[in-house]
Amino acid sequence: MASKFKTTEISDPRFESDNLRFITVKTRNLKGRGDICLFVPNVALTTDTPLVILMHGVYGSAWIWSQKAGVHRTAQKLMESGAIKPMIIAMPSDGLWGDGSGYLPHHSLNFEKWISEDVIDAVKENIEVVTEQSPVFISGLSMGGYGALRIGAKYPKTFKAISGHSSITDLPQMALFVEEGLENYQQEDATNQSVFKWMKKNKDLLPPFRFDCGKDDELIEHNRLLHQQLKEQKIAHVYQEFSGKHEWIYWETHVVDTLQFFSEQL
Repeated sequence: MASKFKTTEISDPRFESDNLRFITVKTRNLKGRGDICLFVPNVALTTDTPLVILMHGVYGSAWIWSQKAGVHRTAQKLMESGAIKPMIIAMPSDGLWGDGSGYLPHHSLNFEKWISEDVIDAVKENIEVVTEQSPVFISGLSMGGYGALRIGAKYPKTFKAISGHSSITDLPQMALFVEEGLENYQQEDATNQSVFKWMKKNKDLLPPFRFDCGKDDELIEHNRLLHQQLKEQKIAHVYQEFSGKHEWIYWETHVVDTLQFFSEQL
């Protein structure tokens, strides 16, 4: 089968460590190359192994979930103990635009389709056990939570479940974190930049989803508002608050909730 990418590079197993692999593909959606850090666990894997897309926040890149939260080690322990079912975790860059692309289409680049199409295709092409039948999950932190909740709600048939940590819930909140002005991200149709509007629009199609936020996080009121809006629309979801701030120790701890939630859907 022909590759969907002009070029693909994948790391050499001789030099990989901690069961992490790296893939770089050239895609029309980025008009250039995109990076993916891939965790392939050291457990028995069968065909149709589930794929988790785990997205970073502002200032980060493909390496950050593994090197600042050790998510691969957490996942390995959970799988070895039987706490979660085997799954592969893809940690893509956001396209590396500015302080963060927002995982939105802008500047003639489609950071949304990079996630919703290219990352999935790149893993399927390079990892035999991930197939067309593999369930795909999407999650992320902060800007990555925004991407996960929004893209998951926009393409509900692509994903088996959705999760967000400390999520931006609408575009104006990007101004809390990025140097670039909001005009760089704004969409012609405002629906496209709102998590709630996509969830409302596709309420009858949404897969199971959850989100959480730290009680001392600057985004807590936005997350509470989204929770209230969803309740008013009678859109089923799981919302949790925990102690903590907008910081890595929170995400390192609570990514476990995401992995367990995804495993429960299998």
